[in-house]
Amino acid sequence: MKLVYRQKKFALLLWAVLALSLAAAPACAQRNVTIKLASLVPENTPWGEAINRMAVEWARATNGEVELIVYHNGVAGSEADVLRKLRMNQIQAAMFTSIGLNAVTPEVMALSYPLLIHNNEELDVVLEKIRPELETRLERSGFTTLAWAKAGWVKIFSRAPVFSPAEMRRQKMASSPDELEMLQAFKTMGFQMVPVDLNDVLVSLNSGMLDAVYQSPVFVANLQVFAVAKNMSSLNLAPFMGSILMNEAAWRRIPDQHKEKIMQICKQIENEIEYSIARLEEDAITTMVKYGLQINTLSPAQEQDWYQEIDRHESALAGPVFNREIYIRIKSILTDYRQGR
Repeated sequence: MKLVYRQKKFALLLWAVLALSLAAAPACAQRNVTIKLASLVPENTPWGEAINRMAVEWARATNGEVELIVYHNGVAGSEADVLRKLRMNQIQAAMFTSIGLNAVTPEVMALSYPLLIHNNEELDVVLEKIRPELETRLERSGFTTLAWAKAGWVKIFSRAPVFSPAEMRRQKMASSPDELEMLQAFKTMGFQMVPVDLNDVLVSLNSGMLDAVYQSPVFVANLQVFAVAKNMSSLNLAPFMGSILMNEAAWRRIPDQHKEKIMQICKQIENEIEYSIARLEEDAITTMVKYGLQINTLSPAQEQDWYQEIDRHESALAGPVFNREIYIRIKSILTDYRQGR
């Protein structure tokens, strides 16, 4: 009888150990999650440096349970390549510009509607109101938004000064073949648009194929475009936006107890990028002015001329080119803000 009792006791103990092992298995499986993040941005830029800090902070905050591996400098391919790999889970996260985001959720491109948002203060107000809606749309497309990044303003750089839409129409302006919405928007307004890859803009300017380009001052400084296009309009054409997305499959793999900490870190990095980019843009413009760039400062009346020009083409832009629903939402937010409501 004692032997039978001992055998039963041993069997119960064995089943208990097995049950505990099975219960612990899912928890173990969730540990040491590796997230591969792709970025087109060079590592030695504020964006690249901030993402590297984010990787360090994730590891620290999660006791090494969530590892972030960053592929800088576009080694993972173009934004289209990265989006495809993200959907296939070959990578789990990526930094996109507004062009890349447009392929995920076209509504995001409404933020880049020409001359709709005038300055940083207005951009802050718009993002505060519309960010949750855009993130919900991105979530429906299968992505969690980790961070947004305001990356400065798109400006017009040209051979001859540009103060009015009429002067702009006399110049051949470069547009990225990937930015179909902006290309179509300017064509609709009667401008001479020439699709040219960013890396070929300087050669095209030197050859006379181009007279102007709309682009971030940081890119213009890096590519030395200002050596030929020596004039920069003071007009803010559109905000240059970016975002870091993670696919939902990867987000689900991250243990719940770490998600809030990760989001807090991402928010901190978002603020750091915004501050760094603002300084970088300011320094880029200062350096270009030192080497001959002329800033063409528009008067309030000249600015209004541009705004009225855009308004005249609203029916051709809001809907056919940019998402009309989001455009109307942004316009309503700005109307209230400008009227002090």
